[in-house]
Amino acid sequence: MNQAEAHNLEALSKLVRYYILRMSTKAGSGHPTSSLSAADIMTALFFGHLKGGLDHVIFSKGHASPLLYALYAVAGEISEEELDTYRKFGSILEGHPNPRFKFAEVATGSLGQGLSVGVGMAIALRAQVQSSKFPTKSRLASGGKVKSSPKVYVLMGDSEMSEGSIWEAVQIAAYYKLNNLVGIIDVNRLGQSTPTMLEWDVNSYARRVESFGWSLAVVDGHNLEQINKAFSESAKATKPFMICAKTIKGKGVSFLENKEGWHGKALSQEEFEKAVKELGEVDRMLRGKIEKPDRKVQSSKFKVQSLSSKFKVDYKLGEEVATRKAYGEALAKLGDINPDVVALDGETSNSTYSEIFRNKHKDRYFEMFIAEQNMVGAALGLSKRGKIPFVSTFSAFMTRAFDQIRMSAYSMGNVKFVGSHGGVSIGEDGPSQMGLEDIAMFRAVFGSVVLNPSDAVSCAKLVAAAAAHDGIVYIRTARPATPVIYDSREEFKIGGSKIVRSSKRDSITIVSCGVTLHEAIAAADKLKKDGIGVCVIDAYSIKPIDEKTIKEAAGGTNNLVLTVEDHYFEGGLGDAVLNIFSEKDGVRVFKLAVLVMPMSGKSSELFDYEGISSNSIVKKVKELIAP
Repeated sequence: MNQAEAHNLEALSKLVRYYILRMSTKAGSGHPTSSLSAADIMTALFFGHLKGGLDHVIFSKGHASPLLYALYAVAGEISEEELDTYRKFGSILEGHPNPRFKFAEVATGSLGQGLSVGVGMAIALRAQVQSSKFPTKSRLASGGKVKSSPKVYVLMGDSEMSEGSIWEAVQIAAYYKLNNLVGIIDVNRLGQSTPTMLEWDVNSYARRVESFGWSLAVVDGHNLEQINKAFSESAKATKPFMICAKTIKGKGVSFLENKEGWHGKALSQEEFEKAVKELGEVDRMLRGKIEKPDRKVQSSKFKVQSLSSKFKVDYKLGEEVATRKAYGEALAKLGDINPDVVALDGETSNSTYSEIFRNKHKDRYFEMFIAEQNMVGAALGLSKRGKIPFVSTFSAFMTRAFDQIRMSAYSMGNVKFVGSHGGVSIGEDGPSQMGLEDIAMFRAVFGSVVLNPSDAVSCAKLVAAAAAHDGIVYIRTARPATPVIYDSREEFKIGGSKIVRSSKRDSITIVSCGVTLHEAIAAADKLKKDGIGVCVIDAYSIKPIDEKTIKEAAGGTNNLVLTVEDHYFEGGLGDAVLNIFSEKDGVRVFKLAVLVMPMSGKSSELFDYEGISSNSIVKKVKELIAP
């Protein structure tokens, strides 16, 4: 870096600081001091090292959004008038970045997640390098060849280094030797309400990161020469690379620098004028050069209808097959059809049966070990580079990654979650392994689809439907083998259901799904012998639920409905059915669900214990229809 380049970066950094202060002051809120600390290092990256058509930047430190927007303003992508809309209703410049802002690929601000997303992106980009699948713009810019491997840069705050998910990402990045991943720790010493755990001890951060197998550089985060040297070193790294930057919170404004009590606070107009005066002359016409990022990803979606000739489902009626196994077999077949289908598992592949995919498509299977939060973040990153990731583990263990799952929805991710071992049906392993809150959790995720197939045919067809659906999908699978009840030619769509038992004189509608559907069918057959007809609906699509079919069935059974599920009483299928009738008078809905703290035992014993067995259903139906 020569003297002219250094002078230009200093001037650009000053303009970035001006915009940070201006937009947060006009908004009356925001995080100016957290943005100022990283202004120098990110200005150097954006206008000195970033290959805009190839590289990707993630602000894991999402509260530093004024810095992100200021950088793109300096790049000429945002006008000053647009900056003045920061944090206002309807503005794309929101308090924390999300994809409504075209240069933010994922939503950030829930700390500790950006590095995991970076891991997924880095894995996907490395695969693109190996297969030469690059955006047209990038190929043309390099004469048809990619001259250098794209990088993923992740800006993190020092406070979020306390998050375990960060270290999950650090260790997996080293395991997969992601030399195209560059982390930046903004060590500004001060957190939201207190100094951080390590304060300015950048060497402790460095030792910890290095011990996991990363290369690194420790720099003064306001020394452009050191910063540029570190970025140059990262370009030649053979391992993931971390830049530990010692910075000053509020840098550039003396009355803000290293002062507690300023986190998340905007300046008054008087303070703003004082700060700008201290910054000195700012050239507001100055612009930095940056190549526009190429964010177009070739669609990896495919229609379920197009699978009919290649996606063979061949299970025999009455055959006993666990839905978890049907999932693994279906996933492997999808992998044969679409090279963008990938699988991630949390060291449970022999239980979730994702091992079937692994054995056929080793290069597209990623073992993420017992680190579910990082696994979800990495899946989001993969989806943002055109992959269709299927994330598998026990349904109970999905719950610990709820924050990452909800952020995937805000990021408009295309991730498929498959939770096995749902409910008390798993038996002897006991309550710690039983997914009993999973349906409630996934129903609450914005825009999600929640599916609970009951047999191998419906499971396989719904796995294909999930792959074809753009968005967050959850499929619950079961441990025990259950009989195949559907012909292999039967079709299943998201938002649908199936009537599996009915007569001309049904007294009640029973709505169930998954393993308890088989209990409902057995109950219907027992009741039939007693001269009692019931309508049994397989509500395999819990969200969206088939309102039309359930309403019509209820209308034909004296407006009497009973739901049965292997899930806690709150938030599951029963509540989804209740929502259908929330504004309809005269319909009585009753629920059978897990109400007692479960324990180890056989599935049949636990079904009786929880009151969701066929005998329990028969008893409840007779009670409800009694005159």
